[in-house]
Amino acid sequence: MASTLSTPRPPSSRRRTALTSTVGLKITMAISGLAFIAFVLGHMYGNLKAFEGHDAYNAYAEHLRVLGEPLFPRTGLLWLMRVGLIAALVVHVTAAVVLWRRAASARTTPYVASLRRTSTFASRTMRWGGLTIFVFLVWHLANFSIGRVNVTGGPTNDPYDLLVDTFQTWWMTAIYLVAMATLALHLWHGTWSSAQTLGLTGTPRRRFAARATGAALAVVVAGGFSLSPIFIAVGVIR
Repeated sequence: MASTLSTPRPPSSRRRTALTSTVGLKITMAISGLAFIAFVLGHMYGNLKAFEGHDAYNAYAEHLRVLGEPLFPRTGLLWLMRVGLIAALVVHVTAAVVLWRRAASARTTPYVASLRRTSTFASRTMRWGGLTIFVFLVWHLANFSIGRVNVTGGPTNDPYDLLVDTFQTWWMTAIYLVAMATLALHLWHGTWSSAQTLGLTGTPRRRFAARATGAALAVVVAGGFSLSPIFIAVGVIR
């Protein structure tokens, strides 16, 4: 009589299955999202150096370039951080796309009743908000990290002059502020969703704490990033 026992799958196969499962992908998104939250908080702090003037802001920019010396060459650790962030971005976006496709294929007919009453605007805009943030990141890197081109004066190696020149142009400021509003919505719902995925919303108190944390992060990060462009646009920082 032939055995009906199935052959056990090797550990590596089980790990791959766990990582590509819906729960595994959500955990991957949550962890990569937390990495981005840590990054934007640090980046926001650096941007606020603009209020201390030209020399303080440029000293901060130079500090990033020499971070890790002499263990790392100039800009070496900075590029490692950039590569890590790019890897986290690829993982985050890939997981989001796979989850969206699974959700779309799981239901081929639309809901009869609207779900708007049980969802927030932030949750309904996560997909398009994420795409908007991705496009903004490409533009932002081309402007400030790769191209370093003043809107009115051509290439520059002066970070402070580049910052001021950019946000003295009204439409550049408008693009930035729209991106920050989108980021606020993404952070608000993303923080709640990550806490839920990681099992941190099991009680009413924890659910309230997760929502409050998401709202606080949205206000602090988006508001902090928006201060320099606004104050440059109105002529306080020049």
